[in-house]
Amino acid sequence: MKKKLVLFILFILPIVAYLFFASGVNSFANLPTITKNIPEISSWKTLDNKPVALSNKITILGFIGQDVLKHKGNFFNLYEKIYARNKDFKDFQMVMIVPDGTQDQVKDLQIDLQKLGTQSGWNFVFGSPQEIQSFYDKLQLVGKLDDKLGTPNVFIIDKKRNLRGRKGHDKKGKPEYQEGYNTVLVSDLYNQMTDDVKIILAEYRLALKKNHNATRQI
Repeated sequence: MKKKLVLFILFILPIVAYLFFASGVNSFANLPTITKNIPEISSWKTLDNKPVALSNKITILGFIGQDVLKHKGNFFNLYEKIYARNKDFKDFQMVMIVPDGTQDQVKDLQIDLQKLGTQSGWNFVFGSPQEIQSFYDKLQLVGKLDDKLGTPNVFIIDKKRNLRGRKGHDKKGKPEYQEGYNTVLVSDLYNQMTDDVKIILAEYRLALKKNHNATRQI
């Protein structure tokens, strides 16, 4: 009897635990596409006057608005729950879109963010109010920007510039739709977004592995 119990603990229990945790919070094996082929943003520049591209990167995209420092706490939440966990993935980046005229506020924000750690994959790009609104409209989202051109939500963009989120039914069969993740709510970032980012990263790791194996076979 004891031998059977030991065998169960050593072999069966780890498998059950793996299946439980691998199931995750998200009921989707692949994260659905909300909007396909969103526009590129390489015409906009950073504080260093450098372009930033969405293509071939997994991007967390945000719209800060004109009151940058007012939302400082949102950035701390996003840094700790999302960026710090994934910053070592070389094709992962954060892109925050900000209206022209907020450059000094962004400089102050970057000083505060530096206290948390590296910002090598975190970019702020600047556009005119008209450009930002036009770009956001092309995302075809239910949520809207506020009168300051900001939203507390951030969005997951894949390497092909598709906006990804939740669309369909949850595990209980109830309709589920989520196009963005609220940076004000730590629970939204921790419970939903971390899980969905893992799915996107796993998707590309699998693609890299398949490509590597195919190359070796050739």
